[in-house]
Amino acid sequence: MKVILIAAGTICGRISPAGFGSGLDRDFLEAARGESDASLMGAQTLRESDPEMKIAGVIPQKRIRAVISGSGDIPIDNRKLFAGKPLPVIFTGEKGSKRLEQNLAGRARIIILPEMDKGLSISRALDELRGLGAEKILIEGGGKLNYAALKQGVVDEIYLTLAPYVSGDENAASLADGPCPLGLSFMQLELYSCEPQETGEVFLRYRVQKEKS
Repeated sequence: MKVILIAAGTICGRISPAGFGSGLDRDFLEAARGESDASLMGAQTLRESDPEMKIAGVIPQKRIRAVISGSGDIPIDNRKLFAGKPLPVIFTGEKGSKRLEQNLAGRARIIILPEMDKGLSISRALDELRGLGAEKILIEGGGKLNYAALKQGVVDEIYLTLAPYVSGDENAASLADGPCPLGLSFMQLELYSCEPQETGEVFLRYRVQKEKS
């Protein structure tokens, strides 16, 4: 199984508000979706926008769309994700499952994950997706999910669109939002692809340098 974290960020590291990428960035995202079997996004991304996880304007019927939320507090009404098929997969903890089972009856598949010290097990969510047939998985944020996935050591590569903007908003989500550094000071990456675009964006691809056991 291969896990790729994909995001667009400003040069100061902010990934919100959603939608500031260009049409080329959108094409880049959809191409990555087309080469993968599933997408996993955090609840905050669903709260801030209305993603359907389409490819070329179409929702692939055999591709898995998944959301993870420890609390189960996700918007449901008027969200396109829950309006049709295939049914999305919602990962949650024991506490959030009752709320979701009541609110999403017949509109999603709910899977309960074990809880860790600070959130749900991303590794278990990925194992569940693999059990559903996904061998290549995109993690589509937001910052807290990205951080948890990196902290738990499940990310193999990062696809980052560096946008020609500066945010400066300390309240905006960053690429990885968490309570402590990833590693002694940083998590080390290996750049293996760098593609400047006419929009001023740069498409970057990194391998995560994992510690050898």
